Amino acid sequence: MSKKALSIILLTGIVLTACGGQATPVTVIPTDPPATTAAPPTETATQADIPMAGDTQVADTSTPNATPIATIFVPENPADCTNLASFVSDVNVPDNTPITAGTAFIKTWRIQNTGTCIWWSGYTLAHYSENAMSAPASVPLPVTNPGETADVSVDLVAPSVAGTYRGNFVVKNPAGLIMQIDEDSRLWLIINVTTAPTGSPTAPGSTAVQGTGSPTVTGSDSQPVSGSAACAFTIDAARTQQVAAAINTYRSQNSLVAYKVNEQLAQAAQRQANDMACNKLFVHNGSDGSTPQTRVADTGYVATRVTENIQGNYPPYNPDQVITWWKLDQTDVNHNRNMISTQYTEIGVGYSFFDNFGFYVVVFASP
Repeated sequence: MSKKALSIILLTGIVLTACGGQATPVTVIPTDPPATTAAPPTETATQADIPMAGDTQVADTSTPNATPIATIFVPENPADCTNLASFVSDVNVPDNTPITAGTAFIKTWRIQNTGTCIWWSGYTLAHYSENAMSAPASVPLPVTNPGETADVSVDLVAPSVAGTYRGNFVVKNPAGLIMQIDEDSRLWLIINVTTAPTGSPTAPGSTAVQGTGSPTVTGSDSQPVSGSAACAFTIDAARTQQVAAAINTYRSQNSLVAYKVNEQLAQAAQRQANDMACNKLFVHNGSDGSTPQTRVADTGYVATRVTENIQGNYPPYNPDQVITWWKLDQTDVNHNRNMISTQYTEIGVGYSFFDNFGFYVVVFASP
């Protein structure tokens, strides 16, 4: 027998042995998707059913034609672990960033895991309310241990019509429940959509940022407001009085003493209402970097504690509607808590109307 013939026989034997006696390889195709979440707390799961921390699911590569299974990290979170987060910073696209209409951009928030659960790809960022800006249905979070921070990014597209737009996003746990972030549950962005200059198209994926300088304009109550254009806002003393009265009626229904209306707190509230109206702000920080605490201090009021309710809407809510909105707001339950709190004794109310939007501000404080 020739050496060539002997080699062919030996090789055939090796192939038959490797295939378990079958001459034709068998293609392995998984029939079920890999499990990516542990059983909910209400279900009973054995230790064998729950992947251990750091476990991965890996494709069987022994058969060349096998369909690979994605590798997924699934931590072994205790059933009683807590899901909490804290906002750290806007990594990019801070509030009121100018972006050319129709431009694709990426928004990134940095948040800290302040709970006891380990985040993984089963935790997702999803659009919640207001403008979605072409956001995907969901974005998975990176693996983040308690105490660590994570940068969470989403691909967006600026609306095609110039104006100010806000989008609210939330983080959901593997069960689809919204996670609390600080005293709220929303991560938001606010952008000022601008029209692209003629002959200067913006390339996809780029962000058009204009100069930061803006003139100071004066509203109808002679309160300086920082804006990018003339802002002839109007105020409405009757609305502010009705809001204060409605809050105190609500307190009476809960057997609480009425808040005292304070003129200095009203000045601080009106200042923020004007700023919100002229700059389309939907946050507590003013365009000048002020906070509820610093605005109150600027009036000369010496406070031991300060907080604030805000609301902006188009078309504007009437006083009863805005009180009802604060009562029922589940994304920031502090709106309702502030109105029936025993930690504050005085309030000031502001209201400003501009460009068909109405903005309410109520400052709560104790001297």
